[in-house]
Amino acid sequence: MAHFAELDQNSTVLQVIVVNNSDVNNLPFPESEPVGIAFCKSLLGSDTRWAQTSYNANFRYNYAGIGYTFDPTPAPNGAFIPPKPYPSWLLNTNTFQWEPPVPYPTDGGIYTWDESTQSWVPIPVSME
Repeated sequence: MAHFAELDQNSTVLQVIVVNNSDVNNLPFPESEPVGIAFCKSLLGSDTRWAQTSYNANFRYNYAGIGYTFDPTPAPNGAFIPPKPYPSWLLNTNTFQWEPPVPYPTDGGIYTWDESTQSWVPIPVSME
């Protein structure tokens, strides 16, 4: 199966749909993309915008989700970037994932990010 993300005018993902491989002529990515885009437009409107995404993140770094942004410039075929979780987090341009300015603790505890202090705060775990 092939997966296609519908994009708005700002390249934000609106929805992701599944397309049968036969509807993309059983072609591999990137050859499948123009065929799949034409198929999606025939179903959902010629004025819609589409980009192919990979369920296994085999291309474009991340599987697209609603609210993700598509950036066509990273080599070789662009990237789907998840929404930024906090203002202080930075985009890793090798993985196209957001990373905190302070690494997650490795002591086995459970933490949540506190943006106001830009630190990891332990979450108490009840042992009932």
